[in-house]
Amino acid sequence: MTFSAVIVAAGSGTRAGPGQAKQWRLLAGKPVLRWSVEAFLAAGASELVIVTTDDGEAALPTVLEGLGGWRVAKGGATRAQSVQSGLRALAHRPADEPVLIHDAARPLLARQTIREVLKALEGADGVLPALPVADTLKRAEPDQNPVTTSREHLWRAQTPQAARRQTLLDAYAAWSEGEPTDDVQVIEAAGGRVAIAPGDPLLLKLTYPEDFAMAERLAGAARVTRVGQGFDAHRWGPGEEVWLCGVAIKHDETLIGHSDADAGLHALTDAILGAIGEGDIGDHFPPTDPKWRGAASDQFLRHAVDLVSAKGGVLVNVDVTLICERPKIKPHRQAMRERLAEILGLSVDRVSVKATTTEKMGFTGRGEGLAASAVVAVETPA
Repeated sequence: MTFSAVIVAAGSGTRAGPGQAKQWRLLAGKPVLRWSVEAFLAAGASELVIVTTDDGEAALPTVLEGLGGWRVAKGGATRAQSVQSGLRALAHRPADEPVLIHDAARPLLARQTIREVLKALEGADGVLPALPVADTLKRAEPDQNPVTTSREHLWRAQTPQAARRQTLLDAYAAWSEGEPTDDVQVIEAAGGRVAIAPGDPLLLKLTYPEDFAMAERLAGAARVTRVGQGFDAHRWGPGEEVWLCGVAIKHDETLIGHSDADAGLHALTDAILGAIGEGDIGDHFPPTDPKWRGAASDQFLRHAVDLVSAKGGVLVNVDVTLICERPKIKPHRQAMRERLAEILGLSVDRVSVKATTTEKMGFTGRGEGLAASAVVAVETPA
């Protein structure tokens, strides 16, 4: 099922304590908002609207660096106004397309929750993920003993809440009862049928300072680290320079290949594709296609990085080893690291380039060719 999403990130979050609004604070080293954006991208959202303030819009290119597929709408004075702003930004989408409305303050969003919400919407006008209340409830009036309240049929509402776009717009247009606490409330008031989908205990809302401490402990369970490896080799042929890890090196030979034969970039591209289960470089850029003859290999690597972003993932670090007797790699190693960091959008300290020989053994030892291996770590939603 195709769907769009609106992330509400326009609040000030004053209850979370002094400092930045909670959607911009770091959780496990990553901005809170970015967690939800990555989750929706990984789940295949057709379009993603982030509703925020002017200051928030200015911060988004940094907060969401390396991620595409999102656009911005201006937030309103209330959450309801912000939601409607996000819905209007999707006016070009089909009127009956499902839209998921999510609070940026709930960062640990799993793809399973998104799937459950969309599934439940097939038979309802609106859907919310929710958890049954497990704790004993007490109602306490001032200066009176607490009174136990039944928890039967009580649920803890979460987001993302879903409805078809026009259904939700019409329900908000008809609402006249003050500020609604969530989106399905306006659908209820309009006479719509609301269904409950399974919630997620990890999908807690960051409201108070202590919530951040709990979220830090839970964040590891919401992400997985995948490791990929790649290998490539090319033979030497007549030439005057060789491309390695995106850097041109003057040499009395060149590597022969369909593209620029940059073995370092090819191995690294394969390692990234392997980490996310997307085949190998030949699947995406067939050597039989004349389009890629002599092509610069950095575009292959950028494509692999874009695929990681599309899955809501991020590169953690990369390690490339060049295997050759010559040319000497050490004088160019720092330039290679900096070039790779630029292409990958990583800091240089997350990029390693090493070189070794085979002590005159094998095809590299005989000077017949050069080989490269690469290992990468990629973090993706669980």
